[in-house]
Amino acid sequence: MISGLEPASVWKYFSEISAIPRMSGHEEKIIDYLESFANERGLKFKKDAAGNVVISKPARPGKESSPCAVLQSHVDMVCEKNEGTDHDFLNDPLDLFEENGFVRASGTSLGADDGMGVGAALALLDSDDVGHGPLECLFTVDEETGLTGANALEEGFVSGRILLNMDSEEEGAVYIGCAGGKTTSIFKSVPERLKSEKQLSYTVKIDGLRGGHSGLAINSGLGNAIILLARFLWVLDDKINFDLAEIRGGEKHNAIPREAMAEICINEEDLPILETKISKYTEIYKNELRKTDEGVKLSLKKNNECMPVLPEKEKSRLLNLLYSFPHGVFAMSPDIKGLVQTSTNMASVSVQKDGIQILTSQRSSVESSIHDVSSKVISHALLADYEYISKDPYPAWTPDPDSPLLKKAVAAHEELFGEKPEIKAVHAGLECGIIGRKYRGMDMISFGPDVYGAHSPDEKVRIVSVGNFWNFLISIVQKI
Repeated sequence: MISGLEPASVWKYFSEISAIPRMSGHEEKIIDYLESFANERGLKFKKDAAGNVVISKPARPGKESSPCAVLQSHVDMVCEKNEGTDHDFLNDPLDLFEENGFVRASGTSLGADDGMGVGAALALLDSDDVGHGPLECLFTVDEETGLTGANALEEGFVSGRILLNMDSEEEGAVYIGCAGGKTTSIFKSVPERLKSEKQLSYTVKIDGLRGGHSGLAINSGLGNAIILLARFLWVLDDKINFDLAEIRGGEKHNAIPREAMAEICINEEDLPILETKISKYTEIYKNELRKTDEGVKLSLKKNNECMPVLPEKEKSRLLNLLYSFPHGVFAMSPDIKGLVQTSTNMASVSVQKDGIQILTSQRSSVESSIHDVSSKVISHALLADYEYISKDPYPAWTPDPDSPLLKKAVAAHEELFGEKPEIKAVHAGLECGIIGRKYRGMDMISFGPDVYGAHSPDEKVRIVSVGNFWNFLISIVQKI
């Protein structure tokens, strides 16, 4: 566990919520915690049917005429763990530790996205030395898997029209726009499975990749485990005749897959070729990904027997589909230097009893481009005779460089740190896009501490940035 870190109040509450399981879609325990928190302090709160909670705090003396500020964060977290890590995200607390100026969780994602925002909101609600106007702290649910909580917000749930979203991951930056996005699932029914005539069964696995956020890290050159595995199997299929029993990789639509595996059945005389290809492609991938994923490796494990396999035609279709699948950056923003405008992520694949399931996600700050890149994914599916389901997109957040709230934030940053913050937009979905559409006239910014490796077991938060984030938040609230 962690102790002795500053600001003490923020770390106190971050530690407390890190002990509470809060997987997306399973936020009951953290909601109970928020209700108890409000009751113990005599603060008004309300909860809607989706599970969103808003806790209100009156203005401090002399600040009663100030406008109401809405501090917004989401309570759920992406739950990822390393292979071999014994952790139950529905029941176990996170194991936090300090290392080289960062806080991490042992073997799992940290949940600093957006646990740091939740912790800061709770610290402000519990404070008695910050001169603030009326506050509404809005805690939304299920942000990570579909922005469900934000989409369920109803008119009147919050009254303020100034919103501080604390779900960004770069200290010293203020975000004023975000991408919209959608998920596109493709699937194929394969009721027939065959018994393999091959003598040997092996599991081919690729791991050692960093993974990462499918929006923030999509232009970082990270390897996608599914596509790398498909590439290996596609090349192998030209050298030996193997049967495919299973292929599986990835879990979350908003994470670049770190690991993938396939179970194949081969003839005994083909084993030397398989072993040679494993060694060769391990070196190829290490060379190609030496700057981003130097830990990548292919491995081989012998199985006791071969599971039922896909028909040859379905195996070929699947490997061609996965290897050629659209993944990565499609367009950069012409307006903001270095910002990805449009991308797509090959998120997960699994061969199940009744068929094959593939999950993808698309993002863009241009709504028409979301539909365009999703259509490219669908066209691949149709070429392989797969079916698809494409969800309606969630909206982008259009930047407003003339925002009065932004001007206050810039002034606060200059006073605190002697320089203006970077004004940016992010290639990721923030709830601001939905909230701004729900509550017209909402003036919004987003900011946060330095969080690296979000949505992966490498996730970590820089300790010193948490103090800067907290001081920045206090200063903005006081200026409001």
